Amino acid sequence: MKQATVNPFANPTLASGYESWYQSTGRRADRLEKALLGRLLACFPQAGTLLEVGCGTGHFSRWFGDQGLQAIGLDLSLPMLAEAARLGSPPCVQGDALALPFCGRVFDLVALITALEFLPNPVQALTEVLRVARQGLILGVLNRHSLLGWQLGREGGAIWGVARCFTPAELVHLVQRAAAGRQTQIVWRTTLWPVWPGELPLPWGGFIGMAVVLS
Repeated sequence: MKQATVNPFANPTLASGYESWYQSTGRRADRLEKALLGRLLACFPQAGTLLEVGCGTGHFSRWFGDQGLQAIGLDLSLPMLAEAARLGSPPCVQGDALALPFCGRVFDLVALITALEFLPNPVQALTEVLRVARQGLILGVLNRHSLLGWQLGREGGAIWGVARCFTPAELVHLVQRAAAGRQTQIVWRTTLWPVWPGELPLPWGGFIGMAVVLS
C-alpha cells in the first residue's frame, strides 16, 4: 500500500454506497471493532465530548453518540459529509485533519477510526488531534502486520490501493512523536482475528484499537 495523494472518498458514488458494507460483509468487523472501541472508552470515564476526525459518513460518530458522548464529526470530503447528514449523524463539519479549525483542548476526546491510513502526514495529523484533546485520543487503525492487512494490500483498488496501514509499534512511535511527552499512558489491543471472536494484547490482529491518555 502507498500513501494517499488523492482523496478516494471525494467520489460521490463511493460515498453513497459506503454504509452498505457495514450491513453486509462488514457486519462482523463492525461488531468486533465497536466492542474494542467500547473497551477503550472505559479509559475515559469522565469524557463528555468527542471529535471524530475523518468521520466519513458518520458511522462511528453515530455510535459514539449512542455511547453517551456529545459527538462532532469532521471530514474533508463533501460527498461523505452529505451522506452523514442524510443518515442523521451528529453535527459534521468540513475540515482538514492537518489543520483543525478548533481551539486547543476544546474536546475531551478525539477519535480517528480507519482515517490515519489515508492522511498524507500522520505525525502532523496526530499533533493536531492531540492539540485539541483534553483527556485523550482513541485510534482505530488497520494493522499492516496481519492477515487482513496483507489481504487489503493484495486487493488494492480505489481505497486500499492508496492506504498506508501501520503496526502497533509504529503507531505507538507516531503517537509519542506527536505528543512530545504529554501522554501518560498508551493502551492497545487488536481484533479481527481470523478465528478468535474477540480482542487480544497481541500485535497481529487486523484492527488496532488504541487509547492515549493525556496529562
